[in-house]
Amino acid sequence: MKTRKILLPLATATACLALVACGGGEPATQAGPQTDDRYGELRFQACTLAGASARSVQARCATYEVPEDPENPDGRRIALNIAWLPATEAGAGQADPVFFLAGGPGQSAVQVWPQLDPAFAEVRRQRHVVLVDQRGTGGSNQLQCDRTPLDGLDPAQPQAMEAVAALARECAAALADRADPRFYTTTEAVADLEAVRQAIGAEEINLVGGSYGTRVAQQYAKRHPEHVRSIVLDGVAPNDLVVGGEFARTFEDALSLQAARCRGLPECAARFPQDPRAQLRALVERLGRAPVEVEYRDPASGESLKGTVDAGTVTGLAFMFSYMPQTAALLPLVLDEAAHGRYAPLKSLSELMVRGTSEQMSVGMQWSVVCAEDADRHDESAAAAEDTLLGPQMARTFFAMCAGWPRGSRPDDFTAPLRSDVPALLLSGEMDPVTPPRYAERVLQGLPNGRHLVLQGQGHGTLALGCMPRLLGQFMETADAKSLDAGCLSRMTYVPPFTSFNGWEP
Repeated sequence: MKTRKILLPLATATACLALVACGGGEPATQAGPQTDDRYGELRFQACTLAGASARSVQARCATYEVPEDPENPDGRRIALNIAWLPATEAGAGQADPVFFLAGGPGQSAVQVWPQLDPAFAEVRRQRHVVLVDQRGTGGSNQLQCDRTPLDGLDPAQPQAMEAVAALARECAAALADRADPRFYTTTEAVADLEAVRQAIGAEEINLVGGSYGTRVAQQYAKRHPEHVRSIVLDGVAPNDLVVGGEFARTFEDALSLQAARCRGLPECAARFPQDPRAQLRALVERLGRAPVEVEYRDPASGESLKGTVDAGTVTGLAFMFSYMPQTAALLPLVLDEAAHGRYAPLKSLSELMVRGTSEQMSVGMQWSVVCAEDADRHDESAAAAEDTLLGPQMARTFFAMCAGWPRGSRPDDFTAPLRSDVPALLLSGEMDPVTPPRYAERVLQGLPNGRHLVLQGQGHGTLALGCMPRLLGQFMETADAKSLDAGCLSRMTYVPPFTSFNGWEP
């Protein structure tokens, strides 16, 4: 396997500790100024948010300077990129706005918003939404690093891990004139959110966090409980979770759930009689011994290209596909095609996923968070990854960059669970491969006014699914999760595997 082919899916994995479907796209753009508006102390100008989807959203944008090092207010300052989406009903605009916290770590809240805006239609009727690009992402002094020098390295060899660390050192040196990576952690991000809250003059705010954003939300609620009216956590990451340390096991569990669901459908069991996990293992072992050169169609241009399909291609695609039921449903068919020697669809889909996810993650910021908050807590023996498809090498590669990346710090109580009376709505997809429902159950133990909803047959990121936008709006109005009538979620169902590239045909 090639290191780059592991690193990119791993970045995707953390990326896709991101809330929404991963996909490419240019960064969110700000149109030329049209009008000036004030929100508290901040002056905003009209702008257009355009991200990975074709959808664009009209908003108001501003920047707000904060010290890079909170302990040195007279030192270097950085500008936070902020977007304000006013309430849509005339005369509306409750005093307690919604702050959306993006995933990753490394995702831009402003860039990803156009894909999520429909999920907040009910919320936005009465409340403003505020988006802050977390420092190091999007328009907030983005920390980006190039991975391409890693291509062709074998992660089983010590020099591969050394190469990852060397790349991290090179990137940090290249960023040194404008950023100190030690100050781009969750703790500094929480301080930034508090500074923005004060600047707009909101006494209380509502926090909606997706995936890694749930860590930020919990840390903010822990540090500033008096300013939090409610929290929504979608794809919940407990405070003590080692990001990247359990992916091999949680992915294996998601594969088991998918296989069990398929066996429960006679048509599915007949079309795919072999356990997909066994088929996946066999394919990975075969390609590990002998990678295959293949001619495939470029997913963007349709141009005929040649490339290599190896074990990393397969495991990376399988991992990325597991995030959403619509893509997970393609996996058995793609594996079946590859088992019969037809690798072109697999290669095209792999290129599509890798390109899209690598474009929307700020890798340097991701490294700042992971190296300060997770790497030293990883216990390979406790992760129980030896018997999994991805194995322990996934986490080893994921944390290898920390040997060369400037490491920040975290508070002593950083991993302590959030214990609060704040009204809380926790959401999970039944088949989530990175933040399974059991994580949310752990967090719920410290939230007596919380409620956990599990969406049947769904994956990572649930805010936009089915009737969730309506339930989200109701929760924001009442701040009472336990009173929600969530019966409408029972209509969410398992998406069976495709029997052909035309879809499910029982």
